[in-house]
Amino acid sequence: MSTREEAREAMAQQRQQEENLQQSMRLRSEAELASKEESEIQQTARELMTEERQQAEHLQQSMLSRSASEVGLHAQADPSQAQ
Repeated sequence: MSTREEAREAMAQQRQQEENLQQSMRLRSEAELASKEESEIQQTARELMTEERQQAEHLQQSMLSRSASEVGLHAQADPSQAQ
C-alpha cells in the first residue's frame, strides 16, 4: 500500500469516527430532550390532578355546607319535625 493510500484510509477512518461521535452526541441530546419533555408532562399532569382534586374537595365541602344549612333551616322552620 502506498503512502497516499494509507493517508486516504487514515483520513476516511478519522472521518468515520467523527461522524460516529457526532451521531452519538446527537442521540444523547435527543434522549435528554425527550426525558425533559416527559418530566415536564408528568409535572403538568400532577399539577392538574392536584387542582382537580382540590376543586372536587371544595365542591363536596360546599355541598355539605349547603345541606347542613338547609337541614338546619328546615328544623328551625318546622319544630314539630325535630326529634
